[in-house]
Amino acid sequence: MESIKKPPLFTNVLKWFMAAMILANIASSMYGMLLPIYITQLGASIKQVGIVFTISAGASLFLQVIGGWVSDQIGRLKAIAIGSIGGVIGFFFIALAPSWQWLMVALIVSQFPRALVGPSFGAFIAENSTEETRGQVYGISETLFQITGVVGPPLGGYLMGFYDFKTMMLTAAILYTAAAGLRIWMATTQKNKESTSESPNDLSAISFKKSLGTMFKMMFAGGVVTWIFVTDGVRDIAFRLSGELQPLYLEQIGGIGVEQIGILGAIFSIAMMFTPIISGKLSDKYGERVPISSGFFLITVAFAIFLNAYTFIGFALTWIVFGVAVGLLSPAYQSYISKVVPKKMLGIFSGVFYGSIGLISMPAPYIGALLWENYQPRTPFLVTAIVVTLAVIPTWFIFKPIKGKVDLGIEIENDEEAGE
Repeated sequence: MESIKKPPLFTNVLKWFMAAMILANIASSMYGMLLPIYITQLGASIKQVGIVFTISAGASLFLQVIGGWVSDQIGRLKAIAIGSIGGVIGFFFIALAPSWQWLMVALIVSQFPRALVGPSFGAFIAENSTEETRGQVYGISETLFQITGVVGPPLGGYLMGFYDFKTMMLTAAILYTAAAGLRIWMATTQKNKESTSESPNDLSAISFKKSLGTMFKMMFAGGVVTWIFVTDGVRDIAFRLSGELQPLYLEQIGGIGVEQIGILGAIFSIAMMFTPIISGKLSDKYGERVPISSGFFLITVAFAIFLNAYTFIGFALTWIVFGVAVGLLSPAYQSYISKVVPKKMLGIFSGVFYGSIGLISMPAPYIGALLWENYQPRTPFLVTAIVVTLAVIPTWFIFKPIKGKVDLGIEIENDEEAGE
């Protein structure tokens, strides 16, 4: 009796998709941790750094909703290709911005491509994987994605340390342009046979309003999507409170140079590199709540180390624990969301979901900066640690393994597409 050959975890189109994503995000990760430092070099205060990231987040939250809906309507590959063209413009704009005010404008412009690319990423993977192996596919994708963190931050730190920020950004812009070319080629030549979204649908205001209304009902209906929204929202608020201030804390309090900050980024990615595979297997076997709750707990441990570290070794240990924690969280969250949200609405869900969370957390960077200046630099990180610790409880008791029909709190048209 012949054994049935299992389909590969990764289809050919998914392999090309990941290759382009890795190249694009090597470019993006080159400057992420260094941007707050560069903003201060352009003359901004700590408070103004908070304002820059708060306004940038405000632009992102509105654009993601539209970008996710467009992705559902015209297809993931086409949306990503269009967004990448805008991304090329954004990269060169950031590189050539003459002041921190113009840099803020450049960051707002860069949100346009992210609004199309971001919501399409998780949806595309969900459409090209089975429910039984989805956790593993997300886990492997996250592992491959960490190549960007291993290469990008050290390269960015080196170029900024030995040359300047503009030279580093121009190099990143060239890399992103190459990725955009690959994505455009995919959109014009590759066929995603697994996706129903590759057939263009109605791009009308009525269609947008209907999709938007359904998503908001799901988020506030009291079902499992509501709890995903609450827990992830609390997490995002806590992280935005201190995330953009971490490089400044490392430089001003920890005495760490930009080259070493780049190395910390690589350490984070190396620590995270193989954890998503473990997260994916745990999700498929025991349910997503196991890696999610474990990840929140380890983030608490990481902040405890961070607040008591005064040497590079101490901060390196912090970033190792951070890497393991985030490696557990990310694929499990994506896997859980893909199982409870209808496939045809994954794009707009990402836009509405993360856009709404962005609206709630928008003041967080500014509040974090105020806590830094009015109390002490440790305060925003201490608050973040407390909030993340509290998030362990609801994630364990609410994110139970999915069996049968999912309780969304509302009835969805074409019910067979609500989950799988």
